[in-house]
Amino acid sequence: MIKELNKSKIDHIMKIWLEENISTHDFISKDYWKTNYEFVKNALPESTVLVYEDGGEIKGFIGIIENSYIAGLFVSNKYQNEGIGSKLLERCKEDYFVLSLDVYAKNLKAINFYKKHGFKVKKEKENDETKEKEYSMIWKL
Repeated sequence: MIKELNKSKIDHIMKIWLEENISTHDFISKDYWKTNYEFVKNALPESTVLVYEDGGEIKGFIGIIENSYIAGLFVSNKYQNEGIGSKLLERCKEDYFVLSLDVYAKNLKAINFYKKHGFKVKKEKENDETKEKEYSMIWKL
């Protein structure tokens, strides 16, 4: 079931955020994610966060900022490839006319996922903090 984040469960989604960032972005130091943990946790209440919860367990979430920017889409490793990310993304497409995001060029799985859902690469740039190449992608209704 997809619903808005209950703020009391921020620690649950932050666990997913940290584990999946470290696992997916093995080309970036673990310390980068650990250093940004508190910043992201404190920013969450200012974001629109939808969670996919089943049996009382949060299996994934998506965060939207600035009314159209996907700050993150994460599914717990043990529940990937079950369509949870697609369901979260499709739910957001019901609420927004435009969605955009940035994704690391080395994260081919994510790039292919977003392309499958109609996103197109808008531009290529270097991430200011990590110095890694990333793509800005956009989807329009």
